[in-house]
Order: sequence, then C-alpha cells, then structure tokens
Amino acid sequence: MSAIDPQQVRAYGDTLNDGQIMLSFSLPVPFGESAKEAARQLCRQMGLESPQVYHAHDLGEGFTYLVVYARSPHVVDTTQLHVTELAAAKLGRDDIEALAALKFTRKLRVLGACTGDDAHTVGIDAILNVKGYHGDKGLEAYHCLSVRNLGAQVANERLLDEARQFDADVVLVSQIVTQKDCHRSNLAALIDLAEADGVRQHLLFICGGPRLSHQVALELGFDAGFGAGTLPSQVAGFIVQHLPAR
Repeated sequence: MSAIDPQQVRAYGDTLNDGQIMLSFSLPVPFGESAKEAARQLCRQMGLESPQVYHAHDLGEGFTYLVVYARSPHVVDTTQLHVTELAAAKLGRDDIEALAALKFTRKLRVLGACTGDDAHTVGIDAILNVKGYHGDKGLEAYHCLSVRNLGAQVANERLLDEARQFDADVVLVSQIVTQKDCHRSNLAALIDLAEADGVRQHLLFICGGPRLSHQVALELGFDAGFGAGTLPSQVAGFIVQHLPAR
C-alpha cells in the first residue's frame, strides 16, 4: 500500500485515493429517467465527478429514492483538524465501582428519558437497562448508581419535576428523532428551562443520539454528549469521573 499523506486525505471505494463516494437521497421528482438525470446534475453541482445512478426506487406521490456513486476531487488536511473530545478515561465496570466507592458516600442518582415527541426508547434502554448493549451491562447493574428510566415522550417540564423529586445527580436524555433538527431545539429548551428554574448548576446533564456528539452537546449547554455505538460503561465512567468536580 502506498504511503498515506495526512495532509491530502481522499475518500476511496475500491482503490486508495480514488475519491469514490456513495450518496443516498430522495428527490421530489417522479420515478424515471428524469429523476436519475436530476440526481446526476445535483451531484455535479456539488463538485462531484462522473456521477452514476446505481439504484432508483419509486417512493410514490412523485418522489424517488436514489443511490449514486461519484468521484470527489476534494481532500482533507487531517493535521489541521480540531475535535472536541470527552475528557474521561475509559474504565471497566469494576474500576467504576471502585472509583465511586472512593469518592462518594452514597449511590448516585441517574434519571433518564426520551423527551419531547420522541418515542424511540432503544437508545435510553441500551444505556440504562440492566441488559445493556453489546455485552456491556447497563447502568442499572451498577451498585454505585440508582437509576430511574422515565421512558418515552417525556416533557421537559416533567423531566425536571421528576429530577427534583428523585433528588437526581444526573439527567440523561436520549434523542433519536432528528427531523428538522428537533433534537437540538428540544435539548436547548431543556437547558433553558433548567437555568430558569435554578437547577442547572446542581445537575450533570448528558445527552445521546445518532446525530449528537460531545461538541454538539456542549454547544447546547450540556456537560457531555454521546453518539451512536456508545457503551453504558462509557457513560457510567464519565459520571463518576466528572460529578465530583461539580
């Protein structure tokens, strides 16, 4: 394999540096050759070269779903990347329990929910429920944590009310639905409400979801954010390492 220049990183599909990428999107154009040509022209306007439609599917009502392969001439200088990452060591369950026993005299209380109109509990359940995710036990399995899962479609106002009644230390919010960036507006509204109620400084706020990152979480006023594929031990480790500082 030829040497990789970190200042000239290109996408590749079959051969290193060939620039090949795959895009999938829908167009409000009836299924047929016009939809395929519209997709090709759209890719060219993005600066992509030699676009080819590999798949087109009729969505009905004048819409078409398309998969396009094309070549991107663009490069990325990875030496100039600046990424905000979580400042927390990765710990195993035993290490987390030991650290919590050393720093706290009681169980830490974690309250979780899917908020707003979000009815998808797969994310919050993977983190909180004892069965966990990918062989990693959920927060309910930790002796140092007391966990309450409120489930889906919980209003921000109710979440904060429950946090007060539960005497929570941590509020964990999962947002799966992302249409029109509703996850961002809903999460920002929660922090605004917490600040207005005077409880923001007393709680560790964590959010998670497929279109969330630590950087996005910080922008929205949260203490941490976790994306897709996060293991429960990563969340538990962050809690026991960062809650004492508050």
